[in-house]
Amino acid sequence: MLQRLATKRRKMVSIVDPHIKIDSGYRVHNEIRSQDFYVKTKDGNDYEGWCWPGSAGYPDFTNPAMRAWWSRMFSYDHYEGSRENLYTWNDMNEPSVFNGPEVTMHKDAMHHGGWEHRDVHNLYAFYVQMATAQGQVQRSGGVERPFVLTRGFFAGSQRYGAVWTGDNSAEWEHLQISIPMCLSLGLVGISFCGADIGGFFKNPEPELLVRWYQAGAYQPFYRAHAHVDTTRREPWLFGEENKALIRQAIRQRYALLPFWYTLFYHSYRTGQPAMRPLWVQYPQDPTTFSIDDQYLLGDALLVHPVTAQGARGVQVYLPGKGEVWYDVHTHQKLHAPQTHYLAVTMSTIPVYQRGGSIVPRKERVRRSSDCMHHDPYTLYVALGPQGTAQGELFLDDGHTFNFETKREYLHRRFSFSGNTLTSSAADPNSTFETPAWLERVVILGAGKPAAVILNQEGATETHLDFSHEPETSVLTIRKPAVNIGKDWTISLR
Repeated sequence: MLQRLATKRRKMVSIVDPHIKIDSGYRVHNEIRSQDFYVKTKDGNDYEGWCWPGSAGYPDFTNPAMRAWWSRMFSYDHYEGSRENLYTWNDMNEPSVFNGPEVTMHKDAMHHGGWEHRDVHNLYAFYVQMATAQGQVQRSGGVERPFVLTRGFFAGSQRYGAVWTGDNSAEWEHLQISIPMCLSLGLVGISFCGADIGGFFKNPEPELLVRWYQAGAYQPFYRAHAHVDTTRREPWLFGEENKALIRQAIRQRYALLPFWYTLFYHSYRTGQPAMRPLWVQYPQDPTTFSIDDQYLLGDALLVHPVTAQGARGVQVYLPGKGEVWYDVHTHQKLHAPQTHYLAVTMSTIPVYQRGGSIVPRKERVRRSSDCMHHDPYTLYVALGPQGTAQGELFLDDGHTFNFETKREYLHRRFSFSGNTLTSSAADPNSTFETPAWLERVVILGAGKPAAVILNQEGATETHLDFSHEPETSVLTIRKPAVNIGKDWTISLR
């Protein structure tokens, strides 16, 4: 199955939970017991609880030797049937004990070094994810990055993978609360967060499912998930109209992957949240302090998902004295600060690009992100009040640590000033090269030029085709066909 997925350039994530079935015929259980790696009761016996496999033991992840053993189990010769396109999801790692107090381990259970569970409970899931991530790195000889999704986490878990908000329900209130939950996690360093699309428990009505796909498309971690006893909810089971709406949201998500990747580069370097409350960017504006139904992605996109049943409109607060915002769908220009009423239909996802920003996109439709890697870019240049804009693009191979060990990455800076768009190196010491090229430039808030001229070092000036929409002041420059990683300028004359 993994091989067939790989031929379509897809990956798979499977669950590996920290409760181990107590069964004398199970190799994993026998090895853990023989090395005395299970958590103990206060009396010194192996702690046993009830979870998905029935009677289960719980490896003591506070023990470094146990974590090292666990990591080795992810090697290809130990993890039967695994391949390089298989990644991991650590569920139930709070730890979950169905017959335990508060559905978890007894507080007086004993861990490595004589610590009671009451003292290390919040660290248990952290260590599970740590050991799993280290195992994925080790299986490739330290070359490949891991992906580990975890349900339980602690301070520092952002170093090891993604988190989600746990077992929610197919209720409008749970869609609404996913926004402040992810905003809060981002503020404490855990940017890679999302909620189960459609709700884990119960069955979403079509309107809720569509709105959740739309909201989730603009949150860092994006996936659908449901309890085994719920009704099947693949998008194509809800009729052609709803399927088209969900497809539209997913395509918006994929088009923005270059922007997301750049946001996560900065999050990786500095800890700044990819998805952030408005007050992070506008701390002098008290109006932003209590807003938790809309948010910013970086400093460029403002998102206000529709999260109310039967909504016919939303009130969007556009911050920034003297700034302008552009509706990314209609390109309508709006002046800030103001509370803007936007009438919505089921196809509406309210998103605004800040004037003064440049957002890279990839707009060709593919079956996976891996298929998009060398696809051409489109730059959306939203002009600020002074007719200027800035933006960045971070790019590497997408899967190894070469960006760290060999400086194999591109970090480009785009700036628009004096009617000229300039591409330059944000980090001239990087060594990565890409065949990806610039397919289109869309400038919001621009007048109609007499000509558009491309300049590259060592090449003659090239006149580019363009079109201008006077009603929306949108200038579209077609096929500059320059390498996205090179220096160049595009001038409006």
